[in-house]
Amino acid sequence: MRRFLIPLLALLLVACKSQTHFITVRDGQLYEGDKPYRYVGTNLWYGAILGSEGQGGDRERLCRELDSLKSLGITNLRVLAGAEGLTDAADHIQPTLQPRPGEYNDTLLAGLDYLMAEMGKRGMRAVLYLHNAWQWSGGYGTYLEWAGMGRPAPASVWNAYTRHHSQFVRSDSARAMALRHTQFIVGRRNTITGKAYRDDPTLMAWEVCNEPRPFARDSETKACFLTWIQEQSEAIKAIAPHHLVTTGSEGKFGCEGDIELFERVHAQPCIDYLCIHIWPYTWTWLGPFISPNSEAKRRQPALMLERGVEAACKETEAYIDEHLLVARRLQKPLVLEEFGYPRDGFEIAVGTPVTARDRYYRFVLSHVGRKGLSGCNFWAWGGNALPVHPMWQQWDPYTGDPAQEEQGLYSVFQSDSTTLSVIREAIREARF
Repeated sequence: MRRFLIPLLALLLVACKSQTHFITVRDGQLYEGDKPYRYVGTNLWYGAILGSEGQGGDRERLCRELDSLKSLGITNLRVLAGAEGLTDAADHIQPTLQPRPGEYNDTLLAGLDYLMAEMGKRGMRAVLYLHNAWQWSGGYGTYLEWAGMGRPAPASVWNAYTRHHSQFVRSDSARAMALRHTQFIVGRRNTITGKAYRDDPTLMAWEVCNEPRPFARDSETKACFLTWIQEQSEAIKAIAPHHLVTTGSEGKFGCEGDIELFERVHAQPCIDYLCIHIWPYTWTWLGPFISPNSEAKRRQPALMLERGVEAACKETEAYIDEHLLVARRLQKPLVLEEFGYPRDGFEIAVGTPVTARDRYYRFVLSHVGRKGLSGCNFWAWGGNALPVHPMWQQWDPYTGDPAQEEQGLYSVFQSDSTTLSVIREAIREARF
């Protein structure tokens, strides 16, 4: 009898370990069962690509990365579940999930399934974002092209780019294609686990879009933007009522400086929690010391980044506090799901110093829990990657930096021991 009991007990232990609660919201907090859920997580946008068995795929590396993250205490990953278009553009990630309207790359879909299955084994949580406002994965621009509205100018030609992209929320055709993608992915069944995505508690939340913006300040476009977020979030909830839904917003910065629009977007009943992003260097928050085109950057880059941390922290504190006021009025949690700081001297090579970044990370991560944030996802995990070129080329290893950015500038690599120590300390102090 005993020889049957031992394997039976082992099976029961595995079953108990695999059982998890859906993350819920009440009283303005995230909950896992009866306990508040707070986290320090990361962005792993390329997770589904690594999980595939096609070009760009590397399941062995994916499992190593997940094990490394788990050992750090990082169990919340924000992942791209989109990427559109057929393009050889240097600033566009490859491969893409939806090369043509409604036509899907089955290999990448299986990669997403594999990622979700492996995360589930490790007790991790996923936030999947379905679209992108930026051209590096297709997003708004590709849907507009498919709708017959031409190709966008590059983001470097900012006025032309924003004029073109502002058409997305006003285009019935582009929005309809985006909605079909949302319904297709949210309604998917995992080919590895056999479980429908909507029934999988590994998935904490669906996200409408990465950094959705109206890209215009007129009231008509803002109204269309609000309607688009509403139709997307309602469609997700109709399929996956047990999952949380959020926007992917940068905050006021992503609402054309309109904090009232940010509040109206997140007040919608199908939006469960608020999110913001913070990019002090890109947003020129480093005080008088440095801006992206400053002479100071060229002359003394390491010194300027170090001196800029204090100004960045002050601006960051004010931005978080402003959005916490909105969160408290709405009685919903607030998550900072993207933030980053360049490596010292704007270096990109693995192993270069990260003194200024460590200071900034320590400050930001201290806001989880005691200072009001329910969670943070830093941008981004580079892990074991060894970049081959300064700018990504097919089929270089994937880092946290997408194709249009210098490879390594914002990435946290496994060799960044001081940053990893800051993260471990933050997780320990917050008592997750």
